[in-house]
This record gives sequence, C-alpha cells and structure tokens, in this order.
Amino acid sequence: MNAVATVAKVRTVSPAAGEATATAPLDGASRQWLAQLRSEGAEHDEAVARLHALLLRAARYEVARRRPTLPHLRGNDLDDIAMQAADDALMSVLTRLDAFRGLSRFTTWAYKFALLEAAVKLRRRAWQGRELPLEPESWSLFSSAGLEPDTEAEQSELLQTLQTAINDVLTPHQRRVLVALALNGVPIDVLAERLNTTRGALYKTLHDARRKLRKHLDERGLSLDLLEETT
Repeated sequence: MNAVATVAKVRTVSPAAGEATATAPLDGASRQWLAQLRSEGAEHDEAVARLHALLLRAARYEVARRRPTLPHLRGNDLDDIAMQAADDALMSVLTRLDAFRGLSRFTTWAYKFALLEAAVKLRRRAWQGRELPLEPESWSLFSSAGLEPDTEAEQSELLQTLQTAINDVLTPHQRRVLVALALNGVPIDVLAERLNTTRGALYKTLHDARRKLRKHLDERGLSLDLLEETT
C-alpha cells in the first residue's frame, strides 16, 4: 500500500456543533478542499491524492532551493527526501484540518507543512554521521574587535564569568543543550533526534539554562545585553 493510500484512511474529528474553528471567512476553494477531505470514498481519496501532489511540489521546491548547501547528496537522495517530506506533511495536514483557521488559503496553509518537513529532513541528513559538538568551538565568536577599552574590558569579564557559569551553574544536560544549540549552531530537530527527546523539551531546557545564566550574571552586576549589543 503506497503512502497516499495509507494516509487516505486518516480521519479528523469534526468540530462540535456551534464551535468556531476559523477566525476569517473561508474562500470557496478552501471550503471545497475541507469538504472533500472530510468526505468518504472516492471523493476523499481523490482529494488526498491531489493534496499529496501539491505537497510533493512544495517539498521538491524546498529541496531544490537548499540543494547548493548539500553537495554530497545525489538526485535520488533528494527525491527520496522530498517524497518523505510530502508523506509526513500529508499526515500532518489531514490530522490538523480542524486547526485551519482561514487566515490564508487552504493550499497556502498546507504548503507550509511540506516546506517545514523538507527543511527538517535536509538538516537531519546534513548532520547524519557527524559528531555533535558539545563543547564551545570558539569563545572568540562572542568577542568584538574595535571596542573602546572600558567596553572591551567589561566584555572580557563577562565572557570569563559566562564560561565559568556554564560549567558550574548549569546541569550537564542544560550545558549540553545550550552549547549545542546556542553556541555551535546544531539544528534543534537534529539534537532532539540524537538525544531522543522533543523540540519542546529542548526549548524548555534552553530557556531554563538562559534564565539561570542571566540570574547568575545579574547577581554579579553583568548583563547578557552587552554581548547582544556587540556581536
């Protein structure tokens, strides 16, 4: 059974009577899409197939746009990524029909799912087999040249305090997440996959780590704002 046939079996729960699911009037084409995707039989299956084709075009567009950054991938690999992205985007759209609020055309809303899935899969493929950097590659990334002497001294003190705080104040997990995401630029979906966790959990860990560091620096009369202004 192919992917379209499989996901064609997905059904969404219709909204309760009187429950508003859109914040704007739906255009005719969007109403038609929703009606057909919520229907039964051949009409539903044909709408699913058309939606999958739309999502596949979107995924292929995103793959082609990002292709120069992935020279090691061949055409067959890219086609496979686009197909996987379209399949996963189709599942996401079909299970979220009731979340469509009519703020754009249905096809525009659905298109974004394919773009996101393709981007995530390409980032994961780019990091496949690579060791995640869990230590800062270079603290010099945070320093700026050409500063006034007093500002440069303050920045140097901040960097030294920040390095110490990352090692002493954060938990090992918080340190790992902060270093990978904020310092070394590891994509969050890649890190989530490697650590067998979710994006939401990583965002929470990153937020907690930053809050701890900011509190630690505030207590010492320093501020992360200095880095934000000079980097």
